[in-house]
Amino acid sequence: MRLNESVTVSAPPGVVWNYLADLDNYLRFMSGITRWDAEGKQTSGLGARRRMLFKVGSAEVGGLIEMVEWDPPNDLAWSSVTGIDQRGRLRLRAAGTSSTRVELRYAYGVAGGGLSGWISERVSGPTISAHLRRSLQQLKRQVEKDKSRAAA
Repeated sequence: MRLNESVTVSAPPGVVWNYLADLDNYLRFMSGITRWDAEGKQTSGLGARRRMLFKVGSAEVGGLIEMVEWDPPNDLAWSSVTGIDQRGRLRLRAAGTSSTRVELRYAYGVAGGGLSGWISERVSGPTISAHLRRSLQQLKRQVEKDKSRAAA
């Protein structure tokens, strides 16, 4: 299943990127994330790994992910190493002189496929989509709040 959400943040791409590049910030804005632990010595950038668990209904799903694309200040992407099959991408694009359009793309698949996998994906889709929307709204609030503090 592929999901896509976006938001416009009142801050330039570099400011938004700096917030996203600190992977420890993800617990502050990612809705539904219950675990986001660094794996290994590299904590940020291309090749950084995180053990991630995501709450979907009463279940926590996830696994080990790795940052597979790191293109400041435009794109970062991750892919699963173990656990559920998942891929995520955050795209940042300038939207005017001091705003950024942030797009969050997320794709996942239930192991085993077949009819039961298809049903599981369709049932979980609205919950995950709501988490993505909330995550972007929380990202917007965090970055704009930090920008206001820095300006004061």
